[in-house]
Amino acid sequence: MIFKTAKINAFRTWGLLLTMIGMGLMVLGTAGIVFWGQSGKIVAGIGLVLGLITMMGSLGIYFWAGMLSTSAVQLQCPECSKLTKMLGKTDRCMFCRTMLTLDPNVANVTAEELEAQQAAAKSTENF
Repeated sequence: MIFKTAKINAFRTWGLLLTMIGMGLMVLGTAGIVFWGQSGKIVAGIGLVLGLITMMGSLGIYFWAGMLSTSAVQLQCPECSKLTKMLGKTDRCMFCRTMLTLDPNVANVTAEELEAQQAAAKSTENF
């Protein structure tokens, strides 16, 4: 439960992770020149290309999160009273991680009950 966060924040976290991985690949690829000299240029080229592809993936995720953020519903969290954005029927507050919903069918359901309902719905979809 501690790692649950708002959907927009989760997208941004994945974008940041891809940025760090891309930078790491580029640095490690360039370090190939230091360790192997002229033959390390191949390793450097591969590292730089893979890092660039990963950084472009990060750019795409950040762009997607930004576009989702512009169309997200803004509401005031009942727990911390801060203005937060919500994607879909249910989401979490960006600040205090309280479950939020605009769906009256699940309005007074605890997080555990909601997860159990979603798991039951997924299991019936598989049959």
